[in-house]
Amino acid sequence: MALQEEFHNYYETMVVDYITQEYRNQAEMDEMIVDVACVALNHLPPRYIHHDIDMAYYLSPKERKEMEKKVRDAVEDAIQFVYKRRNKEAEEQSASAS
Repeated sequence: MALQEEFHNYYETMVVDYITQEYRNQAEMDEMIVDVACVALNHLPPRYIHHDIDMAYYLSPKERKEMEKKVRDAVEDAIQFVYKRRNKEAEEQSASAS
């Protein structure tokens, strides 16, 4: 096993869980989910861990709530950013086709 497979950023799990729970039935989100996840993760501090259970064990309830809020805010901001970016690109393509 490669060393990089031994650890990961805990926020990755939280972001994916939040997106899949909150937006699982939205077809439009399916095509932009990776972009949203990347933008959100770029706005969150890294929290590297070896095992997810380590994080669950060492986090206080207050810290967990704060992390959940950060994830929620980052994902919601990322959705707005990706929507705006896609709309702008669509408008530019439409204008150049005219």
